[in-house]
Formats: sequence, C-alpha cells, structure tokens
Amino acid sequence: MPRALSHARETDFTTAYDAVLARWPRPTTASELDTPHGTTHVLHHGPEDGPPVLLLPSGGSTAASWGATAAALGATHRVHAVDLVGGPGRSRADGRPIRTAADLGAWLDAVLDGLGLTSASFCGHSYGGWIALRYALAAPDRTDRLVLLDPTGCFAGFRPTYLLRALPLLLRPSAARAAAFLAWETGGAEHDPAVRRLDALAAEQPRRRPVTGPRPTPAELAALRPPALLLAAGRSRVHDAALITARARATVPGIVTETLPAATHHTLPVDLPPAALTGLADFLRT
Repeated sequence: MPRALSHARETDFTTAYDAVLARWPRPTTASELDTPHGTTHVLHHGPEDGPPVLLLPSGGSTAASWGATAAALGATHRVHAVDLVGGPGRSRADGRPIRTAADLGAWLDAVLDGLGLTSASFCGHSYGGWIALRYALAAPDRTDRLVLLDPTGCFAGFRPTYLLRALPLLLRPSAARAAAFLAWETGGAEHDPAVRRLDALAAEQPRRRPVTGPRPTPAELAALRPPALLLAAGRSRVHDAALITARARATVPGIVTETLPAATHHTLPVDLPPAALTGLADFLRT
C-alpha cells in the first residue's frame, strides 16, 4: 500500500512540481484521464493536429521533467507527458492495481483512447523506456516510433555498484537519501537543480511497487516493428553504454543508436544536449 504523506511534505513536492512546470513552453495545458487502472495526469504542448508523442518518465520522476523535450518537439508534434499511475506525480492509483506488463499495456491503451488517438510515438526514459518498449512489442499497430533514453531492463541489467548505492534509498526512502544518491550518480555533471530537488522530494511520495519483468528476449527484439532510436548516457552508472548500444544493434533490426558522452542516467531527460534534442525531433519527423 502507498505510504502516508505529511501535509508539509506534500506541499514541498507540489511547490517543486509547479516550479519545474512553470518553465514549460507556452501554451501548456493539463488534463486527467479516467482509466481502469487509475486517474492519469497528462501535460500537453504543441499543435493539436500535430503527430502525437507520449513521454514516459523514469520510475522516480514525473511528467514535469520533460519540459526541454516538449519545447524541442512542440513546433511540429503534439506532446503528451504522462505521470505514471502508482509513481510520483499527479496521477492517482484509484483503479485496479497494475500488477503485470499486460496491465501496463491496458493502461496505455486506455490513455491513448482517452486522448482520442489510434496510435502515437513513444519516448521513455529509464523505467519509462522499458514500459515503452514492452508496449511497442505488444501493440505495434498503436506505436508509430519508439525512442529509448538510457532505458533500464531492455538490453542489460543494472551494475551491482548502482544497486548497492540505491539499497538504502529503497529500504528507507527520504529526500536526503535521494539527493545524495542523485549527486553520486550524476558525479558533477550538469543537472538542473530544480529538477534534482523535485526528483529528491519524489522519493517521499506515496507509490506502489513498480511492475518489473525479464528483459525482452533476442527473438522478441528481432520482431520489433516500429522504427526505434536509442540514446545512451555515456557516463551512466546504471549500466554500460557501450554494452547496451551493442546489444541493441545486434538484436533490433534497423535501430538507430547514439551515445551522449557527457550525460549520466539521472541528468536525462532534462539536460539532453541541443544536438540530441534536434536529432530526436528529426527522428520523429522522418
């Protein structure tokens, strides 16, 4: 069950969320979608008739972290950034619990239906990348294009050192532990302080245990139909960038891969370099 949250902590998180959201490009709107698995909070930007793109954050982050990506894509695409049901943010786990990958797929089906879309491109960071890849494999007719930002659980496992560092945070979540963990992983790399504060406070938000599962098999990856782009963080402490890009190229036909030398896992997506944002927009326009 989700942990109870004090009023002060809830207020701190709300204030931090609003501070990050205030820097989104204008106009940005928000809506709530009723789905069988919970009320889903979505941020929208870009022309209403533009090709749709759904942005899925990491398990410890929120839709608000996608502001720079929304600004880069919003000239040509209709951007929908989603707070994960059961994760931190403004979605509410007030429906049937999400317990399996199939439940995640049914939730995304309902999100697309709620947005009035038959299909969309998907862009996911970290755990959001795993969700996006799983959905693209299960629902290729509803997935136009797929972008994976340093995804976890897709092509390689976690480094043991990362898991050891994360263990105290997982056992006793707190903003202070999350801030220290983010400082260790980013290692002095440029990282937006407002987003870092929001992600640290997110550790104290009520959340449900995320759905996890095995990595897709080589046979499953070989059958991936939507065109795919992988952007790996060259300084990620989660996994080895060279390993995940090599495995992606070996298993996914036609996948485009690029390593961002200065990026770490947790500086994404907010600190995506301009060239990477341009390449992402170009890939989605192709």
